[in-house]
Amino acid sequence: MQQEPQDPELVWNHPRFRNWIEVPKAYQIARRLLSEGLATIDLDLPRYDVLATILRFPGLTQQELADKLLVGRSNLSMLLPDMEKKSYLERREDAGDRRLKRLFLTSAGEDLARSGLRIHVKAVNHMMEPSSEEECRSLGEQMRKIRKHIQQAPPPDW
Repeated sequence: MQQEPQDPELVWNHPRFRNWIEVPKAYQIARRLLSEGLATIDLDLPRYDVLATILRFPGLTQQELADKLLVGRSNLSMLLPDMEKKSYLERREDAGDRRLKRLFLTSAGEDLARSGLRIHVKAVNHMMEPSSEEECRSLGEQMRKIRKHIQQAPPPDW
């Protein structure tokens, strides 16, 4: 385990801290870039996330959608009715359990999701331009490794 700096001023020179800070900085800039792109088709990030996820996994329940988006089900409680009202998605009864509603995109929702995906791919390609294919692959592997560790390992002793 790497030694933690004792002097708060030295934290800025601590390699793990200094390098990790670049992750949220890049995330914020990437989020802004994608939001600007999606705005050109009158779509915001939360609605895009819902549309893209249902496009990839049609028939999800609201809880399954929330789990995939890493949000609480209540976060979707106002968003989904609005999207249903705009005819982007529909809820259908589950054949095996009538208490469950499954989420599906309408043709308008699918078209919007695909337009959003085209913008998302352009944004990712733009952001990854300075990286070689090997660097891109390595970055993805490293982030998956970090994510799994954060999800599975107990937190540090605070």
